[in-house]
Amino acid sequence: MTGTAVVRVSRADWPTLKDVRLRALAADPAAFASTLAREQAFEDEVWRERAGAGRSFIARRDGAVVGVVSYYLEDARPGERQLASMWVAPQARRFGVAHALVEAVQEAAAAEGAARLTLFVVDDNDAARRLYERLGFRPTGEVQALPTDPRRSEVRYALALVGADQAEVQRQAGCLPARRPRGR
Repeated sequence: MTGTAVVRVSRADWPTLKDVRLRALAADPAAFASTLAREQAFEDEVWRERAGAGRSFIARRDGAVVGVVSYYLEDARPGERQLASMWVAPQARRFGVAHALVEAVQEAAAAEGAARLTLFVVDDNDAARRLYERLGFRPTGEVQALPTDPRRSEVRYALALVGADQAEVQRQAGCLPARRPRGR
C-alpha cells in the first residue's frame, strides 16, 4: 500500500459517501450510534445533503476508498465541533488512515474558529479509545446512553484546537508532530 489521500466530500460525491458509510455500518455495527437498516432506508437526497454540507472526508489508499469521517456543529456548543462517523476499513487499519482523517477534521474545525473538537466513543471500543487518546483527546467525564442500545454507553472525549498559524509555529518548535503528507 502507498500513501493515504484524504479529500473533502462534495455534493457530487454522494454515492461514494453513501457506499463507504453503509460499508462501515455493515462491518462494525457496534461502533456507531446509527444502524445499517436505518441508513439504507435514506432517500438519495439525504445522501446528497450530507455530502453537500462539506463536513465529511474520505480516505483513499491505492485508489480504493478505505475510510470516512464527518464533523458538525452542535447548536448548544458554538465553540466546538463534533467528530462523528469515523471508520477505517479493516485492511487499511494501522497505516495512519485514521490519523489523517482526524487531522483533516481538526484543520477544518480550526479554520471555522472552533476552540475544541469533541467525539463520543462507545465504552467497549478500546481500539478507538486508544487511537483518540494517542491523538491527544481526553475524556470529559460526560457519559450518555448509546442511542441504538441504551444498555451500552458512550463517553465524550475532547481535544483543544490550535489555529492553523499557531499550529505551524508549534510544529516548528517541536511541540507538535510534523504534518503528515496528504493528497487533496
